[in-house]
Amino acid sequence: MAAAGAGAGWLLVAAVAALTGHAVFNARLLRRPTMTSTVDEHVAVLLPLRDEAGRVGPCLRALAAQEGVPRLEVIALDDGSTDGTADLVRSYGLRVEAGAPPPPGWLGKPHACHQLAALAPRATALVFVDADVVLAPHAVAAAVGELRASGVDLLCPYPRIVARTAGERLVQPLLQWSWLTFLPLRAMERSPRPSLAAAGGQFLVVDRAGYDRAGGHAGVRGEVLEDVALARAVKRSGGRIALADGSALATCRMYGSWGELVSGYTKSLWAAFGSPAGAAAVVVLLLLLYAAPPLLATVMPAAGLCAYLTGVLGRVVAARATGGRAWPDAVAHPVSIVLFAWLVVRSYRERRRGRLVWRGRRVP
Repeated sequence: MAAAGAGAGWLLVAAVAALTGHAVFNARLLRRPTMTSTVDEHVAVLLPLRDEAGRVGPCLRALAAQEGVPRLEVIALDDGSTDGTADLVRSYGLRVEAGAPPPPGWLGKPHACHQLAALAPRATALVFVDADVVLAPHAVAAAVGELRASGVDLLCPYPRIVARTAGERLVQPLLQWSWLTFLPLRAMERSPRPSLAAAGGQFLVVDRAGYDRAGGHAGVRGEVLEDVALARAVKRSGGRIALADGSALATCRMYGSWGELVSGYTKSLWAAFGSPAGAAAVVVLLLLLYAAPPLLATVMPAAGLCAYLTGVLGRVVAARATGGRAWPDAVAHPVSIVLFAWLVVRSYRERRRGRLVWRGRRVP
């Protein structure tokens, strides 16, 4: 029995080591956009806004300062704001249009993005940006240049995630860590399978023809995770997608407090797994691989410590590859996984009770 237990412990070490090795491999392959002198095409940066006056200022300043795209237009859509968001956009000399309320069957963000795309009919490249993203002066040129150089239809240059509070620092780094650890990046680019897809809507660059062929945001009108759904739609229509390290191009602080973070993840995590059974399987696997090793170390010190340290190394690799903070945050990786599991459970519970709300609108 002791030998069987020891074997299981070292099998756990091997599994965590294999995943960390995969993260190292992905980090070496990760696309990193470089500055392009000039992008010689019509590019539209599209910014959906709803009650963002308190935080959109840095985003607007950055958009007004973009370089290297002579035929650039920036269009913001005011999606029923009541806090003066539209007036703030105008104060930066940028175009803002009033959005229509989402019709039945549409969620707010897909409808806002759909309207924005319709407002830029001449653009050959569409760049969707969220209000909490701050772009470097060359970001749009570099991202569109990488879109063309890679030959894909949809490119997601993940911004550097800014995390300031303890809760943010525990949870937010899991975004990049998860796809670097578990998603085969080059296979994702080559494979036509829609299920093998990832994307982040904070900063998303799309070829206009590929966007239209995939049905645009109209095709994902009821999706909570409209970014991932759009990437899958691009694949279904015969297009290709890619992820990139956008940490040199953009920063993003998604949530300003623990309460905002919990609300945001509760709203959307249930949609990330396909089914409650799939979510349960993922959560149990993550807890076994990354939360159990400190407990294992109390009875099998060598195996438990090796598994724990190898998991921490994986977090360090992800942070170094994407511009994140490695130390001391990675040391708390088991705590991060436990918090993530709690957020998944909370998301399903609140959905079952019909209590999901975002930006003042109920999520069906």
